[in-house]
Amino acid sequence: MGESMELAILIVILGLVFDYTNGFHDAANVVSTVIATRVLAPISAIVMAGVLNFIGATQISGVAQTIATRLVEAQDATQLVVLCAVIGAILWNLLTWYYGIPSSSSYALIGGLLGAAWIHVDIHTIIWGGVIGKVVIPMILSPLIGFLLAYLLMKGLYTWKPKNKRIFRHLQIGSACFVALSHGLNDAQKSMGIITLGLFASGIISTPAIPLWVILACAVTMGLGTASGGFRIIHTMGFSITKIDPIQGFAAEATASLVILTASFLGMPISSTQMIAGSITGVGSAKSVQAVSWHIPRKLVAAWFLTLPGAGLFSAGAYAVAQWI
Repeated sequence: MGESMELAILIVILGLVFDYTNGFHDAANVVSTVIATRVLAPISAIVMAGVLNFIGATQISGVAQTIATRLVEAQDATQLVVLCAVIGAILWNLLTWYYGIPSSSSYALIGGLLGAAWIHVDIHTIIWGGVIGKVVIPMILSPLIGFLLAYLLMKGLYTWKPKNKRIFRHLQIGSACFVALSHGLNDAQKSMGIITLGLFASGIISTPAIPLWVILACAVTMGLGTASGGFRIIHTMGFSITKIDPIQGFAAEATASLVILTASFLGMPISSTQMIAGSITGVGSAKSVQAVSWHIPRKLVAAWFLTLPGAGLFSAGAYAVAQWI
């Protein structure tokens, strides 16, 4: 029981560390456009994002339950599996942050869980219906939907030709707030789900229902992580894909937050990184195909597809080392 409790405490600590890395890794998703358009100063934007990430994280959606119960068989998610899943996700987050690659923390955690569970049992422990329906299909469709909605909204705004363009500076602050809120609602739920799964595996809770203290701990940690900022990735997201103004920033943020909020209530742990990148590419394409630096989206797509297997390999390696020790 002593070893079990020690592992449970380690799972909680590393789950919160992942939550923190998720916050500063994905801060770029929340603030990149509002900084790129100079509507808010970087520090102001990051503080705003941190507060609203905290508020969003305290609201429960179906994402946490998806992580805890719909990806791998609960009885196979031992303490060591959960611990190695979090370790793999943290390592992947740090690696991609160091190189300024806006990969998905969401899919890093999911890939870590799948990789650790697979090496612990075998392929049959994976609940493929949940993985395909809640992860793979949304992973492919969500950025495409974000691209299309942003493109259509931007085309509509170009047709409308608003005379008072300064109003979009104020509207963009509002849309950035919604992105921060939706990011907390979707992304913090993943940490809650993995910590809850670890507590369930430890026998500390009898059902994989999220305790209140886990919700509050993850919300605070996500807010602090976001407030610390991720300036390496902000440059990639805000300045490298396309040059944006407040109208484009508003369109990108509004469409991204709409898709993220919808997915959250459907229990789909999608990537806010993908959403913002897809929406920014959409508003740039609405201006002209030449306005987008397409080599950046191509690199991002490659990084996204590598995240699930990459984090899975990290967590599988961590499990193998732990078994050897």
